[in-house]
Amino acid sequence: MIRRNAIMTLLGLAAALIPVASGAQTDWPAKSIKLVVPFTAGSGTDIIARAVAERLAVALGHPVIIENKAGAGGTIAANQVAKSPPDGYTFLVHSSGHVVNPALYSSLPYDTLRDLSGVTALASLPNVLVVSPAKGYRDVRDLIAKVKANPDAFNFGSAGNGSATHMNAEKFRLSAGINPTHIPYRGTPEALTEIIGGRIDWFFAPIVSALPLIRDGKLQALAVGTTRRSDDLPNVPTIVEAGVPGSEYTFWVGLFAPAQTPKAIIERLNSEVVKILEARDFTAKLDAIGANPMSMTATAFDQFVRTETENAARLVKAAGIKAN
Repeated sequence: MIRRNAIMTLLGLAAALIPVASGAQTDWPAKSIKLVVPFTAGSGTDIIARAVAERLAVALGHPVIIENKAGAGGTIAANQVAKSPPDGYTFLVHSSGHVVNPALYSSLPYDTLRDLSGVTALASLPNVLVVSPAKGYRDVRDLIAKVKANPDAFNFGSAGNGSATHMNAEKFRLSAGINPTHIPYRGTPEALTEIIGGRIDWFFAPIVSALPLIRDGKLQALAVGTTRRSDDLPNVPTIVEAGVPGSEYTFWVGLFAPAQTPKAIIERLNSEVVKILEARDFTAKLDAIGANPMSMTATAFDQFVRTETENAARLVKAAGIKAN
């Protein structure tokens, strides 16, 4: 009798817990959500994050707030999110520079693969090799020839050490056999300002940030940094067509959560974001800024990040890239 009563008590407790657990999943979100972006406002990553946040707020019925926290190649923002409570209210929107940091920094305050979980990739967008029209470069070959003739006189900018803009430039530098000076900036907007002012010679800018300036004639596009031409710049050759094979690079943006975030929240967020990315009007919006939707399951994105981390480590070693 005692044993029977004990069993009934346990079954009752289990039954009582079921609606609590279910409610914890279905009640999310109950308040505003924060997306931490590790670059300045106006950067390619920031623009993609804001476009998704606007639609996500409608889908979830709560505000989705962007917090820009630039610095240290995105590691400050990544560390903040990695150390945040895994309750579904703080997420990270990072670029492909995220996978570079394990090789770039000898001791990170977080583990890139262990402390952050992938939700989904968001978009891919080509970088575009831009220069000031006042520099008078005819094309990529002309630029390379001039740098080889006087390497100490040339420099290139990036949105920071290890950023996607830097990695693209390093692949270009290695493939072209040139050795100009690298000047890292705090973010893409700062580097674009320096390019327009003629203080740096070239920059592999995210097309989403550079396109308006190219259309206004403030920047000259010499090549697109991928193997496929951009529909927004159909007359601009790819970096391979321009004569530098092996220098192509894909700049992607993805959404991450603190590790241990409940699977139900990850799956719900993944589902809502994928719906946004697959919506025809949103795809058109991305196309207008030169970006392409890049949705994945959370599991597939985690594996993608793992592979990208391994590839980035090889490039960091080959290029001799240092954090400072």
